[in-house]
Amino acid sequence: MDAKLSVVVQHHCHLSPLCHPRHKHRSDHSPSPCVVAVLSRSPDKSVELSGTMASRTVYKDNWFDRAAINHLSQRLQETTGLRSRKSGYDGLVEAAGVAYRKFNSSQQQDLIIQTLEKAFPRPILSAIRALLPQSKFAREFFAVFTTIFFAWLVGPCEVRESEFDGTKEKNVVHIKKCRFLEGTNCVGMCTNLCKMSSQEFIKDSLGMPLNMVPNFDDMSCDMTFGQEPPLVINDPAFVQPCYKICKENKKNHKNCTSQ
Repeated sequence: MDAKLSVVVQHHCHLSPLCHPRHKHRSDHSPSPCVVAVLSRSPDKSVELSGTMASRTVYKDNWFDRAAINHLSQRLQETTGLRSRKSGYDGLVEAAGVAYRKFNSSQQQDLIIQTLEKAFPRPILSAIRALLPQSKFAREFFAVFTTIFFAWLVGPCEVRESEFDGTKEKNVVHIKKCRFLEGTNCVGMCTNLCKMSSQEFIKDSLGMPLNMVPNFDDMSCDMTFGQEPPLVINDPAFVQPCYKICKENKKNHKNCTSQ
């Protein structure tokens, strides 16, 4: 199995003209330099899952999980004007898949941000932003909050420690095996519908930089609060090929390529 660790060291820089115009805020306070990486295979090949990776995790959602899943799924369908015939998490994945096929990358990210704005009222987010400005407490608070209240979306996760401005902080959420990535089996849906949209939404609504670093080899992901993500042109997640079992890849969908 031919694999390599792609590492990018990012320093503070001005906006590259090649960067998407929507990602204009990349110079706010954050640890510098920062390292971002994804474990990836050669970009000229699709990734083939094997062993436990090929078996889907079975989730036993409680009433809160089901309510949250249905709420987000309904807001997504409302925003896109698309409808899913399925319920629960399968319905959310199906609605996301239809949006992925129907819209281009930029439109997908815009629609997901609109969906999140409907799902999480702006007044509440603004209040949180005012009460929790950038600080060690805020970064660690968001990490703990994510593990408690968003496991229904991303799967089991835990808080981990990282170095921030020379000190140790528990500001990283380690997702052991992302539920959304496992459900879609699509790298493009991960980067466009989850990673990019979540990073921008959390930065804009809560004032908190977020860098999401997926590991497409084991479907884990690290969310580092307080760390600015790299520019798209420097992000190794966007040179990762899709999985062979991805339905979009089999259809040679234009969005399902090395981004």
